Amino acid sequence: MQKYNPGEIEQKWQNYWQKSNFFKSSEDKNRKKFYCLEMFPYPSGKLHMGHMRVYSIGDVLARFLTMRGYNVLHPMGWDAFGLPAENAAIERGVHPSDWTSSNIEEMKKQQKALGLSYDWEREVTTCDSDYYRWSQWLFLLLYRQGLAYRKKASVNWCSDCQTVLANEQVEDGACWRCGSSVTDRDLEQWFLKITAYADRLLEDLNLLDGWPERVKTMQQNWIGRSEGTEIQFPIRGLKEKISVFTTRADTVFGVTSMILAPEHPLVEKIIRGSSTQEQVRNFVESVKGLNERSRTTTEIEKEGVFTGGWAINPLNGSEIPILVGNYVLMTYGTGAVMGVPAHDQRDFLFASKYDLPVKVVVLPADNKKLTAESMTEAFEEYGILVNSGNFSGMSSKEAIQKITSYLKDTGQGDSQITYRLRDWLISRQRYWGAPIPIIYCEKCGVLPVPEEQLPVELPYDVQFKEGGGSPLAEHKGFLETSCPACGGAARRETDTMDTFICSSWYFLRYCSPDYQEAPFAGKDVDSWMPVDQYIGGIEHAILHLLYARFFTKVLYDAGLLGAKEPFTHLLAQGMVNKDGVKMSKSKGNVVTPDEIIEKYGADTGRLFILFASPPEKALDWNDQGVEGCYRFLKRVWRLVHDYSYLFEGKQVESSSKKQEPLEKKLIFAVHAALKKVTEDIEKRFNFNTAISAIMELVNSLYAYVNEKDKPEPSLLKESFKQLLLMLAPFAPHMTEELWQKIGEKTSIHLMPWSEHDPSALEVTEVEVVVQVNGKVRGRINVPAGTMAKELLSLARQEGKIQKYLENGEIRKIITVPDKLLNLVVS
Repeated sequence: MQKYNPGEIEQKWQNYWQKSNFFKSSEDKNRKKFYCLEMFPYPSGKLHMGHMRVYSIGDVLARFLTMRGYNVLHPMGWDAFGLPAENAAIERGVHPSDWTSSNIEEMKKQQKALGLSYDWEREVTTCDSDYYRWSQWLFLLLYRQGLAYRKKASVNWCSDCQTVLANEQVEDGACWRCGSSVTDRDLEQWFLKITAYADRLLEDLNLLDGWPERVKTMQQNWIGRSEGTEIQFPIRGLKEKISVFTTRADTVFGVTSMILAPEHPLVEKIIRGSSTQEQVRNFVESVKGLNERSRTTTEIEKEGVFTGGWAINPLNGSEIPILVGNYVLMTYGTGAVMGVPAHDQRDFLFASKYDLPVKVVVLPADNKKLTAESMTEAFEEYGILVNSGNFSGMSSKEAIQKITSYLKDTGQGDSQITYRLRDWLISRQRYWGAPIPIIYCEKCGVLPVPEEQLPVELPYDVQFKEGGGSPLAEHKGFLETSCPACGGAARRETDTMDTFICSSWYFLRYCSPDYQEAPFAGKDVDSWMPVDQYIGGIEHAILHLLYARFFTKVLYDAGLLGAKEPFTHLLAQGMVNKDGVKMSKSKGNVVTPDEIIEKYGADTGRLFILFASPPEKALDWNDQGVEGCYRFLKRVWRLVHDYSYLFEGKQVESSSKKQEPLEKKLIFAVHAALKKVTEDIEKRFNFNTAISAIMELVNSLYAYVNEKDKPEPSLLKESFKQLLLMLAPFAPHMTEELWQKIGEKTSIHLMPWSEHDPSALEVTEVEVVVQVNGKVRGRINVPAGTMAKELLSLARQEGKIQKYLENGEIRKIITVPDKLLNLVVS
């Protein structure tokens, strides 16, 4: 093969790797393990450039670490349940199972065309019954431990998808999948008690030194742990009290209103018999159509209505009007907030709108004058208390402790910790998901499906309804069953599980994909877990990553897993953009992996997507950049091909001749590149600078063969070998072919990675540029560290330089050590 032909080369080696099961994970206990994992994809039909980027990152790392001597686990599978497949079935008249299978086949073909080093024997597909059997088994484990429960609750409802959504799946008031507006509904639903693990999910973030700080911060904010005070406010004329949680007990003397959520159970009792009851009920009804996200967004106008009731401040006995507000939620805190307009901006705006009093009770520590009349915004900082009875003069932090202690001693409050995190709503009123393994019997109540009856399989013969909704509720063969306790007639739960259940433990199934006694074998997960490097998008920072951490901790507590955290290191790769915006069909700027492979080959596509940007940064697609990477690979091909005749089919012996300057220069370039590439991949994931170092080495090789009349065969072959070994993780097909071309028999991907020789990087001789009056007049090779006086003496002996010094006087000598000698001559 004279010219570089990626299509022919890549097909050849992909066939070889597949036939020889080349990437099968070994169980070699003598080698250190490394579990490298990219987030598995939803089988939507085609890979996009985001897929290509994340898979290329993982593949380079897996190949590199294999060459470094690690026992690498590098699997792939399919997050195959979910609404898109079901919606596609309804739109196209195909079954979700058939749709999903065809997409998997297509995407798997594309992954193989990229030359990815997956152990396909470990492939898992979440919609296969032998996988979701164990998702159901894990649900029952949670159920037995009191972590799975059913209750009636106000839930997020997507009318287009005809299903409920977890809070984490509502983005700016819209469905995360289809973008439709989300409303609230009261339904009986299944929840997982993730809140029981809130503290550990928060505390154990400290164990994750290998995670980006922004991801950890996103999880911290979502869990939202707050230390504060719960205060009981009596209601005039009623025996009940309003419970309020606040982190600023120091401001309680400044409370001028009490705002309840429209859903608060005390609202009806407060307005009963009042002249305001009709107005309040109308207001409550109007808020019901809004979902939680839209009610708490900063864009919504804060509205409220007076109930006619009055609360009593437990510290000073003052009466406080009770309102109902659209921005207060029953699902957050206690469903009631105390309005302190002088010291909370939201309360300040609300008080301004409804002409509520403003009472200043905290002054800035610098004694700056602050009055209600002069305020244009709330003072929200800590300071010194005023107008606060016996607590006046205290600092805010001292007052918070003292006021809390006083409330506790008088039975009117206590310290408390609250969380933003809510239990995970997992019920979905759709077909394409793992059935919840629960049976309802009129005599025996709610019962789990016995483990020996798992899996509860999805029936294939279902009829989909227009507008969505689950067909399981109307499928008699699925719905009707017998009670495992009394044997009488019973019915199955028709809700399926949130697809994030399946992705919360798939990384464990990879460890023992064929195990039939449990979701995974203990010896296998103890061998491979935790995942050493996890790679995926920042969009999964809360949903998937939080749920996977929760499942891992539950399994750890159950004694089934030795790892407390699933992923030791996390790389959140950046987006792939074109023309400055994310690639999308609607913008007409999509470039597909298939296009690149067909025109340039997979090696070029991989090289460009890793060279164009650091992995955690956004990458702007550039057609000229792709062309440049293609030219570089052709350059490598031409270099190795054209000079392989020196040692092809021959036994090349190391030369015993003294190394000449050109040889020394090449040896330095090889080992400098080897040091740089190794460190950039292993320590920093700077694939772009590693590739740049390889490109510099290729330049050095061309310079050597162009300047040397007869290149030294043994040195050239060794240099070619090191070049190809360094390039192998990035361009696996071409390097495999060229490795054979230079006479090597074993696959390049089975070769050990070389260590650089520090002695080869010791500089004993340097080239110094000589300038006369700022113009380059020659170059001299001198021992490193040569001083200016000696440099001048050597320069005078150089014929090309001599003539510029003969008829002039040297007025000034300027040197840059080991680089430059500049002579000012008059």
